[in-house]
Amino acid sequence: MASYKKILLCYDGTREGRKALRCGADLALDLKAETHLLSVVDMRTSIAQSAGLLTDVACGRFEDAAREILQEGVDWLTERGVLAHGHFAFGHPIDEIANLADELKVDLIVVGHRARSGLSRWWMGSGNTLLLDRVSCSILVAVSAAREQEPMETNTTAVSAGGTGG
Repeated sequence: MASYKKILLCYDGTREGRKALRCGADLALDLKAETHLLSVVDMRTSIAQSAGLLTDVACGRFEDAAREILQEGVDWLTERGVLAHGHFAFGHPIDEIANLADELKVDLIVVGHRARSGLSRWWMGSGNTLLLDRVSCSILVAVSAAREQEPMETNTTAVSAGGTGG
């Protein structure tokens, strides 16, 4: 197995993000790796959903929610013995993940993914391909099925603009 000394976990509060967080936490503990946690607000999605009429108040609420999600993830990791450095970004999730991975020189990125049906996969395309093309490190994709139980309790709903659970 490759030696992963620096891991970037991508977390957006979704079921897929929680699966990535759990898998990443296990790896970080087993490997005693330096751990970073990233939460991204994709304002393009939010602006599109509001027909371009997003107010400063609404933007502030998205940011507050995303920061709460980031803190939730850091707290959850800390409770399990993983010291994680939290990072927050505005932008397209793939761009922000790739930029931070490069900046930190991480060895592994952990992202969540929701398993889709064949037809859904066909028309939606594969969103993680772009990330694969943008980074020079390994990527672990934690796949979450709808029937899967979630041992991690959360009080926060996912920011619709989170972006790592594809």
